[in-house]
Amino acid sequence: MELNIALLPGDGIGPEVIDQAVKVVDAISEKFGHQVNWTSALTGAAAIDAVGDPYPESTHAICMAADAILFGAIGHPRYDNDPKAPVRPEQGLLKMRKKLGLFANVRPTFTFPSLIDNSPLKRERIEGTDLIILRELTGGIYFGERGRKDNGETAFDTCTYTREEVQRLAKLGFEMAMSRRKKLCCVDKANVLESSRLWRETVQDMEKDFPEVEVSYEFVDAVAMRLVQWPSSYDVLITENLFGDILTDEASVISGSMGLMPSASIGIHTSLFEPIHGSYPQAAGKDIANPLATVLSAAMMFEDAFGLKEEAALIRAIVNKSLTEGIVTEDLAGSNKAYKTSEVGDWLVANIGLPDLIVS
Repeated sequence: MELNIALLPGDGIGPEVIDQAVKVVDAISEKFGHQVNWTSALTGAAAIDAVGDPYPESTHAICMAADAILFGAIGHPRYDNDPKAPVRPEQGLLKMRKKLGLFANVRPTFTFPSLIDNSPLKRERIEGTDLIILRELTGGIYFGERGRKDNGETAFDTCTYTREEVQRLAKLGFEMAMSRRKKLCCVDKANVLESSRLWRETVQDMEKDFPEVEVSYEFVDAVAMRLVQWPSSYDVLITENLFGDILTDEASVISGSMGLMPSASIGIHTSLFEPIHGSYPQAAGKDIANPLATVLSAAMMFEDAFGLKEEAALIRAIVNKSLTEGIVTEDLAGSNKAYKTSEVGDWLVANIGLPDLIVS
């Protein structure tokens, strides 16, 4: 199979972790006889520095022509510390989501047996956790009307959703639930917000089309508590942009490290795959960043964008082997030897196809 992939390394540690994922994708593709065509493009602070635009038209054209996008991270301290900056890296991310129609962020949360005691939560609370949060990405408060009034003393941000936007995401959530444990939770704040009431009534109207799925409706504050009390009780959760942004970061610590969790953004024109961690500029250039979330994002890409399940399963097996054998970066090493980012990538590639690799 020919795989046309847009490569957006981004800022901070993005280029370093992307490099390791590229190594693994190339090795897996060689093993299975695929042809990978990589096309690199700028985004984020790197793009602002180069052309003054965090998501330039040249990058958009490359993304539109690709079968999938592998993305690193964006962000730089000089913008974080300047709230009045006229152009920001994050604007590029929002622009990219909107122009590519990346309407659904798929954020899995699961545990690794060898790392379960790294979690800040007790083992008995998180064992068996395997959930997906489906976050709406192109609507809500991040894209609503905003501004200042009263001479700048009052600020407002508006949360707006259409029924079609809710249906689009909910349909994907129902379909995911059907392929898993057939449980779907709609997360909202329908006791207060009119937009949440639209979410709830829309999902209720769709229940009849998926009679096998058990649907629950929970307020976002209750879900925030239950995610740390009993996360294994959830299967698929769907929610709006702001709530999803917060809950997915909360859920990410269950595994014990943000450096382990992959994600996908499903779009109208193409789909994007990225680690959930940020650009972590303090570690940039030091060869210490954890590349495993990016490598697992590549596994999601093989499965979701290309339907190549065997390749994806092999990547996940290699990552599990690295964790079990302690071939990890300093964030996971504890008192044991810490490997460099590039060393972890090299080890993963060297272990592809070993006969003792357990693929599940």
